[in-house]
Amino acid sequence: MINIYVKSFNRPYYLDRCLASIERNVKGAYSVTVLDDGTPPRYLDKIKEKYPQINIKISKPYSQKVKAVEDNILLGKDIDGFSIPTDLWIEAVENGTDYCVVTEDDVWFTETIDVENLLTEMEKNSINLLKLGWLSNFKDDEYLRIGKISEDINFNRPKDLFLGSKWLMDLFFYNKYKFFTIGYKLGKFDNYTKRKYWSLNSILMGLWKKEYWLEVWKDAKGKVDEKQQLRNAATYYNGHKNNPNFIARLSKEAMKTTFQSSATNSYHEYGFKVDINYINYLLNEAWYNDRLESMQNYPNDFSVEYLETFFDDKVDKNEYRKWVEQFKRHYPVKCVS
Repeated sequence: MINIYVKSFNRPYYLDRCLASIERNVKGAYSVTVLDDGTPPRYLDKIKEKYPQINIKISKPYSQKVKAVEDNILLGKDIDGFSIPTDLWIEAVENGTDYCVVTEDDVWFTETIDVENLLTEMEKNSINLLKLGWLSNFKDDEYLRIGKISEDINFNRPKDLFLGSKWLMDLFFYNKYKFFTIGYKLGKFDNYTKRKYWSLNSILMGLWKKEYWLEVWKDAKGKVDEKQQLRNAATYYNGHKNNPNFIARLSKEAMKTTFQSSATNSYHEYGFKVDINYINYLLNEAWYNDRLESMQNYPNDFSVEYLETFFDDKVDKNEYRKWVEQFKRHYPVKCVS
């Protein structure tokens, strides 16, 4: 038995896709909990009606976040997308099963997985993080030793990571006392050194051993700090570096995400004349009124042309397409639409 946690904010059309993909592809004993931070109640009611078996937990500032969504549409006030309910996520994982999937509303399963079989392999082989998806990015495989654990799972053992205590990794990631700068000048580190540590983490697509996820996120206080996560991951891994199976991934990727949408305007501001909050409002309403089909073009993302059929004259489609292309360029991925 595992818990699947879906972090959610104001994109029910994607949340619906995520939940439908779980129903379609995930086999074995599991429960689904949506951890919501401000999706308007009528949208959540529709989700709950469609998926009565799921649990929905709301954040402490849920009401204020819902008001912020309303004020954005009615008054044009911006939504603060940088404040996130880490306390809600941590509490859920702390009180849940020993292994869990932690994902987001704009991520969906594309291949069948049997969580009971995967759980057996994780326990037997001491896997702390099993990656179910990795954005089709194989560029960083050169930094890994990869080998077969089973027919469906490969170990991903990082090569040549600089490791140490939390204090030492703090110096490294935050360049305290010019630690990284000095190491760079001495030829110990280079421009790719810190990138290698992402092999120890998975933001959206991981099946985690609970203790490891909690270690990675334990210092989070209402915001995402990627350096902090990587520092924590490296510190914990330092105590388990003799375990060759600590990090693993499926032999075939089983999850995808979108590069055509964002929860708010806070991230991915590229200077184009496009209001992602307003686009989400239009798509949410189309979904709520049963005009937008949440599984359109599945298992790939919604086609851009399909989403544009729900835009009104306030949305410049050319600017939106430029925004999408810029979003994709920010990630070393194979984007399929």
